[in-house]
Parts: sequence; C-alpha cells; structure tokens
Amino acid sequence: MAVRQATPADLAALVRVINRAYVVEAHIFHLERTSAADVSERLARPNACFLVIDAQTEPPAHPVLAGAVYVETRGDRGYFGMLAVDPDAQGRGLGRELIRAAEAYCRAAHCAFMDLDVVDQRAELPGFYATLGFAPVGATPFADASATKLPVRLIHMTKPLTEPRAR
Repeated sequence: MAVRQATPADLAALVRVINRAYVVEAHIFHLERTSAADVSERLARPNACFLVIDAQTEPPAHPVLAGAVYVETRGDRGYFGMLAVDPDAQGRGLGRELIRAAEAYCRAAHCAFMDLDVVDQRAELPGFYATLGFAPVGATPFADASATKLPVRLIHMTKPLTEPRAR
C-alpha cells in the first residue's frame, strides 16, 4: 500500500480513522481523540502534514483510509503524533509503514531527530517505539488535566534520523 499526503478532501476520513484507532484510550480521556476543527487546523500548518494509507478494496473503489500519522518539522527536529490505524486494518504493519514514511518525510526536510510523545497509561507504547529505535528522554504532566479521567504523563521519546559517522 502506498503512503500519500492527505488533502483537505480527506478531512472526514482522517477524523474517523483517528477516533476509531484511539477508542482504546477511552478509559483515559473524556472526549474523542480529535475533531474536524483540530484536523483542519493541522492540515493548514506550514511544515506539517498528515500521511495516509488507503485500504485496498476489491474492486478498486473510492479510497477508504486505513491509517494516518501527523508529521511536523521543527527546525532540525521532526515530530509525529496521532499515529492511527483503523482497528479493522491493524496487525498488517501499517503503523510501522506510516512511521517509516514520517521518518523519510523528516529526513527529506533535513531533520536530524524524530520526536514523539506517548501517554504513560499505555504501558505497551514505550516498548513498541523502542523496537523502532526511539528512547525516552523525559516526561511531563499532560497539559490539560481536565481532559483526562486519571493522572496522565507524557513520555517524550526521540531517535536520531542520521547514521553516526564512522571514525
């Protein structure tokens, strides 16, 4: 499946796939993960985009989003978040494919590092990202405690996007 950059026409599909994927966090947060206003604002940001993968349909029809990731460049650092794979398409490597595409996007923008934040209430996430080369570098309280049902900290993780030079 090919990764492509989302367009404003993908707005409703982005909101749908992100919210479906983040249902697993319903016990942590009061509201759905995102809204049309949030996604629209992110689509309009300079140096940012959503990368998406469309599901394969038989026969080929109007594309249905299978997964998405938000990517932003911040100087020499790239950031990704809102990694989402539709629950019906999970377990096929789409999340890893989207992360590889996010890293390639940031490398092309001359970023030296890739950053992400994960909620500490999802104990499986730091280990998953560690297998992809990310390491924890700190943690902070979730910015809007009123949005959470229990105390939440964000674990900040990073990885270099450039290979160390041989000596």
